[in-house]
Amino acid sequence: MPVAPEILRWAIERAGRPAEELQHRFPKLQDWLDRKAQPTLRQLQEFASATYTPFGYFFLDAPPEEQLPIQDFRTRRPASLRKPSGNLLDAIYLCQQRQAWYEDFAVEEGLGPVPLVGSLRRMTPIEDAAQAIRTAIHFDLEARHQCSTWTEALRRFIEAAEEAGVLVMVSGVVGSNTHRKLDAEEFRGFALSDPYAPLVFINGADTKAAQMFTLAHELAHLALGESALSDAEASHLPGEEAERWCNQVAAELLVPLANLRRELRPAEPWPDAAARLARRFKVSSLVILRRLLDAGVFQSEQEFWRAYRQERERVRELAAGHEGGDFYRTLGARASRRFEHALVASTISGRTTFTEAMRLLGFRRMAVFDSLAKQLGFSY
Repeated sequence: MPVAPEILRWAIERAGRPAEELQHRFPKLQDWLDRKAQPTLRQLQEFASATYTPFGYFFLDAPPEEQLPIQDFRTRRPASLRKPSGNLLDAIYLCQQRQAWYEDFAVEEGLGPVPLVGSLRRMTPIEDAAQAIRTAIHFDLEARHQCSTWTEALRRFIEAAEEAGVLVMVSGVVGSNTHRKLDAEEFRGFALSDPYAPLVFINGADTKAAQMFTLAHELAHLALGESALSDAEASHLPGEEAERWCNQVAAELLVPLANLRRELRPAEPWPDAAARLARRFKVSSLVILRRLLDAGVFQSEQEFWRAYRQERERVRELAAGHEGGDFYRTLGARASRRFEHALVASTISGRTTFTEAMRLLGFRRMAVFDSLAKQLGFSY
């Protein structure tokens, strides 16, 4: 059956790879697009792999209309520009597959539902909601004060959410494919709600300064029992009710307004206050600026936005020079430490095949699985 050129063009666009790169790998690509030739079965299989496209799609009459499988709460770009990339869609699909596996595991192991999921309603007062989430994950202000830096606080925040039953996955690529980088401008994170396997994915391509707020925001969605795709930012109060509530809860969760007001010093310049309070609350200075606005420190929103843009640029420059290293691999957060431990244990016991385990983890070599098992404390 001939492959329609429209399908080939759609696959190229979906992959987000330069056409010249694919042309070099497939010299007859232009002939395929011009209907002057047809790819062989082997060539088509290789093309499917190169464009990250399910093989069966090439035998459709027209390109499929791929829809986001979860509610889209992104607000930073117009609806007309929110068409999901192939990388975003595949990141969601992979997380859904991992979630489905873990849900079966949790039920089989007799693990109960995660109390946080669906525990709150939008009419819950912001302060009460934030305190409820703090209590659910056992990560209060005192626990953060004990951290030496806010990056350590982020690490502990992720661990606390995992200990409370939430699968937290952080990555800047699809699976383990370093050629498929995620775009922080497209999304910051998403939540997949489930009573037994609630999951938060944080875009690791974003700055760590932004990631703590993203985690807090997505936990708020889980508390509502909602699955959601977000581009949440501390500075914004979206018009959509659910997203506005989650942003407000996230800000209060990280920096309670009553506590902030007790820490304020009269006539202190905002750069000094932001730096001091960021150290005190172990959060990004950008979150502090948002809370300073809420506390009435800035005389106007215009003054706040000038300060916010200035500080955001400083944070980005700092992040560009200091965010090297594989923070998340050492943390075990790319695929969730809770998920990895369960999957490796199930595989070693013979309940899950090695093939399925490595597919879910994104590995191809058995040596990588062995290394992970050893890192998690397994011997077999």
